[in-house]
Amino acid sequence: MSTNEPKISIIIPVINEATSIINFLKPLQYYRNKGHELILVDGGSHDDTLKLSQNYVDQTFSSKLGRAAQMNFGAKHANNTILLFLHSDTYLPNSADTIIINALTKNKIWGRFNVELSNNRFIFRTIAWLMNLRSKITKLATGDQAIFINKKIFNNIKGYPDIPLMEDIALCKNLRKKYSCVCLSNKIITSSRRWEKNGIYHTIILMWRIRALYYFGVSPKRLAELYYGKK
Repeated sequence: MSTNEPKISIIIPVINEATSIINFLKPLQYYRNKGHELILVDGGSHDDTLKLSQNYVDQTFSSKLGRAAQMNFGAKHANNTILLFLHSDTYLPNSADTIIINALTKNKIWGRFNVELSNNRFIFRTIAWLMNLRSKITKLATGDQAIFINKKIFNNIKGYPDIPLMEDIALCKNLRKKYSCVCLSNKIITSSRRWEKNGIYHTIILMWRIRALYYFGVSPKRLAELYYGKK
């Protein structure tokens, strides 16, 4: 990569990921070796997530729990001009840095990847196809699609709204008012564990319900209680 090309800060919010964090971070060393930055923001883990991560990232921080708060905290300390928000169960395609940098040319500001679920069964491929189609039509992205954005614009819109759920949708709604989304066909792979653990149809119905309630103005706090099963 040319020294004149922009660099990316990859911001990773985590909570209690000790069993998987090293395997997740190892492939990302490729990007560190090319001059990009890895920032891990812990939301109060009770395991060894932070300790295990130390040698695999450039910066580690602790913040209050919540993906929005954690990602905003990481962005505040990012040193590069492009921000990439990456969940710790999501894996980037080869040369994702080049893909992102090329996508953010010609005054493009932000974008996301297509998603592929880790389980390759037909039903999961169908779910992923529908997720990508919905995102392409609505110009809204979810966090598991690895949203990337020009740091200056992210700061100008004051980052993610500090809400306990739907922060990704809220961010995209703010962005699409002025800036078109770059919908990449390149695929990231994200975990299908929630569908596998809670049941495919139960999870689909729950997610549809959450989106509908959000559309009709139900508070993100109440939506988080429904999503995470809190009373």
